[in-house]
Amino acid sequence: MPVAPGVLTPHKLPPRISFLISAQFFSALADNALLIVTIALLIEQGLPAWWAPLLKFGFTLSYVLLAPFVGPMADAIPKARLMAWMNGLKAVGVAGLLLGWHPALAFAVVGLAAAIYAPAKYGLVTEWVKPAQLVAANAWLEVSVVGAALLGAVLGGLLVSPWWLALLGWSGITLSVLTSAYTASLLTLLGVYALAGLFNLGVPDSGATYPPGQHHPWVLVREFWQANGRLWTDSDGGLSLAVTTLFWGLGATLQLAVLRWAEEVLALPLDLAAYLQAAVALGVVVGAAAAGRWVPLHQARRLVGLGVLLGVLIAAVAISRSLLVALPLLVLVGATGGVLVVPLNALLQHRGCQLLSAGRSIAVQGFNENASVLVMLALYALMLGVEVSVVSFISFLGLAIALAMVLLVARERRRALQDAASFVSPSAH
Repeated sequence: MPVAPGVLTPHKLPPRISFLISAQFFSALADNALLIVTIALLIEQGLPAWWAPLLKFGFTLSYVLLAPFVGPMADAIPKARLMAWMNGLKAVGVAGLLLGWHPALAFAVVGLAAAIYAPAKYGLVTEWVKPAQLVAANAWLEVSVVGAALLGAVLGGLLVSPWWLALLGWSGITLSVLTSAYTASLLTLLGVYALAGLFNLGVPDSGATYPPGQHHPWVLVREFWQANGRLWTDSDGGLSLAVTTLFWGLGATLQLAVLRWAEEVLALPLDLAAYLQAAVALGVVVGAAAAGRWVPLHQARRLVGLGVLLGVLIAAVAISRSLLVALPLLVLVGATGGVLVVPLNALLQHRGCQLLSAGRSIAVQGFNENASVLVMLALYALMLGVEVSVVSFISFLGLAIALAMVLLVARERRRALQDAASFVSPSAH
């Protein structure tokens, strides 16, 4: 089958992108597995259920608080080197769990590293490839991100499963000498972070340089808000930022809500509930790959309507009562999300790099998307605190997303009509 011009197939990926994707994959694999293991630690320590969304809240908080600073940092320091340092900081967070730190504190350290890691990772891709190839390159990176989420959920489920603990006992490891039943699981994740570090050694810097900027914190904050406003008021940038902001807030919340839903509605234990996350991630991989193969950058805006379908599918998952029904619906949710978000994410990166810089545009994107995550996680924690049904919460979330996407589609149509009228009007005189 002929390949469309500009499409980056696996064998056409430059070695530097292959190393970047591999380093990103194993680092994110460990991040996602660590979430499951840390939730198991909360249960082991007898902490209440609302601590689970607070784990993700603490992880994400750094993305929002540090947003004015991580972009300039990624532009000032060689991005490959910065990625290596932050991968090491993630390992420090895992070591903290081994030393008895509170799970929320240790996971927040991992989130701090991830917040600084992100602008460097996406910034390198923007600096390396041409605009015509950006959807394809972004699709492969997104496939690695979501593939890591898929396999990370599986790995996390395995590391907290009863048979894993039984295997430790069978192999002669006595749990009485360990600080936790999950110590061996945490050591395994340290090994995964080390593997990510090895691949990071093969990631070269792009050589891109940017004019030196201000380093005073208040100046950086002011420049950040100006950059934020500039991206939101841009036609392409504002639309893509609105969609990706809603999408990632939704995705992060569903990552936890689906675990709770599976336990309450399907009566699945944590290790098996984690595999439902993998079903969503599998769908996203398929959708992202399809978008990277068939959707060119200039058609990204046309996909906003898929967000309405995404919201309806999420509500349908919430009211399902059978695993046989829920499983294909979850895969469809992921596939729809993948087709929707990858081209719009690429459009956002393209416009952001044109309007700002690679690091600064990714920082603005990260701020908005993770602020959405914090708001939705706070709502989820509140729901758990007042004992609202998780079915009601997921249904509400899905329908709210569908309504928001309807409003975005309507706004796009109005804008298209206005553009057409302004184009025709001068020729009438």
